[in-house]
Amino acid sequence: MNPQPVYALIDCNSFYASCERVFRPDLLRTPIVVLSNNDGCIIARSAEAKQWVKMGQPYYQVKDLLRRHGVVAFSSNYALYGDMSQRVMAVIEGMVPALEVYSIDEAFADLTGVPGDLDYLGRCIRERVLKHTGIPVGVGIAGTKTLAKLANHAAKRWAVHSGGVVDLRIASQCEWVLKKCDVSEVWGIGKRLTAHLQGMGIRSAWDLSRADPGLLRKTFSVVVEKTARELGGTPCLQLQDIDPPRQEICCSRMFGKRLTELAPIKEAVATYVMRASEKLRSQRSLASKMRVSIRTGMFNPDEAKYANGVVVQLPYPTDDVRLLTRMALEAVGRIYRQGFRYSKAEVLLLELCQRGQFTGDLFAPSQTVQAERVMGVIDGVNARWGRGTLRSAAVPAAAEWAMRRELMSAGFTTQMAGLWRVNR
Repeated sequence: MNPQPVYALIDCNSFYASCERVFRPDLLRTPIVVLSNNDGCIIARSAEAKQWVKMGQPYYQVKDLLRRHGVVAFSSNYALYGDMSQRVMAVIEGMVPALEVYSIDEAFADLTGVPGDLDYLGRCIRERVLKHTGIPVGVGIAGTKTLAKLANHAAKRWAVHSGGVVDLRIASQCEWVLKKCDVSEVWGIGKRLTAHLQGMGIRSAWDLSRADPGLLRKTFSVVVEKTARELGGTPCLQLQDIDPPRQEICCSRMFGKRLTELAPIKEAVATYVMRASEKLRSQRSLASKMRVSIRTGMFNPDEAKYANGVVVQLPYPTDDVRLLTRMALEAVGRIYRQGFRYSKAEVLLLELCQRGQFTGDLFAPSQTVQAERVMGVIDGVNARWGRGTLRSAAVPAAAEWAMRRELMSAGFTTQMAGLWRVNR
């Protein structure tokens, strides 16, 4: 007889803020917020900062308020957050049979058939992750992924009593949590669905777990039906061992300031091509087409508006940043028009395929072995010494058009210059 499925959801607490605190222990009890691109709005808050600011608020509107209450703001340091995420996941992966990384700060673990006290295992995971990375996590354990997600929510909501670990395989404890949690707190139930469900008298997670699955499917979708069944203890979602390769890869950024000349726009496009090609090679894919687009700001009534893009057919499926950059720069030159103040550029790699999964014309050109070796050297050097150590000549070391990140912390784990120095 097969054992009953058991899942754990391990989620980092206030992940972006926690990453900043690892290297700023003086901020352990200080409220922290992290800002979006160009220091635009609040995208992450520590628990202490939630009373002062809401998610999504523009930073310029609350800057003075935050300063008065001692809230420290950081520009988003995505390289640091990504590296810390990999460290956290590596620690967890060494403690569980299988792991599905769900997002940058959370992962599902399959604990089916694991002997012993799983509550104790959850506490060991918390302790080891904190010791090895400095990142606090919460652990939710249950017989389905949706319940594990809710258990994790309960572990954080009632952290004083739970110690950061909640196991909902105990029927009485599961019922108590389901009744205490609003339906809006269930994984996958957004604001619009919440309003519809409340109109049907479904106000708590417990109500949803007891609703008629057939009616839910007919009224909403099979996704809502599966959610209700999972809350009732019936597993409908399996652990995904490997994420499928993405079918499109996009790199798009707002400029730090409006651009009017072609040269800096070309620099930006070359930079985005570099980043997109890194993502392409990381999943061992090749691109057959590429779309390059630029646009002005669309919301200022006093500015002339213009947006245009062009799809480029590549000569053969490739991941060679040199070829991609050359063709992207030719493309942006065709769509650029003088007299406009440009705010954004985008590079989109299309018609992706894996090596060995396409059959080309016998006499058509193809990417050379030498090109693949060059790309391997570039990726190897950048992985060891930091992104941008080796880059295309069209990519500047520092650019005036780069997005504003005036409050960004150092690259403590991603750049040699950001390493801690210990004075004797």
